[in-house]
Amino acid sequence: MKWTTEQMDMYLQAKEYVDTAVIPLVPVEWGKDPKGVVSMGEFTAILVDELERQFKGRVFQMMPFTYLKSEDDDQRVQRLKDWDLHLFENGFKHIVYVTSDGDWKKHEGSLTDMLIWIPSLSLESMDDKYVKQIIDQQMKQILPLITNKWQEDPRDRS
Repeated sequence: MKWTTEQMDMYLQAKEYVDTAVIPLVPVEWGKDPKGVVSMGEFTAILVDELERQFKGRVFQMMPFTYLKSEDDDQRVQRLKDWDLHLFENGFKHIVYVTSDGDWKKHEGSLTDMLIWIPSLSLESMDDKYVKQIIDQQMKQILPLITNKWQEDPRDRS
């Protein structure tokens, strides 16, 4: 399910089955390398869309958590933790963060839930068929990570 009013109606009817929020982590940078940063966001969006499609009825695709690349790391991590806590307090047992921004790897240990980092590829000049193959390959690696997470007990957040 996705962050739309139509999908929210479906979520509200079936929320006892939807225990996982997927949050795309998308940077914003207009100065240094805006095209590269946009590429990261596009790649992350494609991955998250495919995750939602694969696990429809079990995951809720949240709107992207956006941040300035220049934002203070501690503030950024705290904002994300605030999102995480809010979702947990409102029924989600698992949170999966998905990003192509390698900066998040240095904060993985301080995050409450699972971070999936996939280096972005520039998809702008690729044939759609090739893009699908790349995404399918990534899904073969990501899907078992999430299903294994579901088999674990949710983290104790008290």
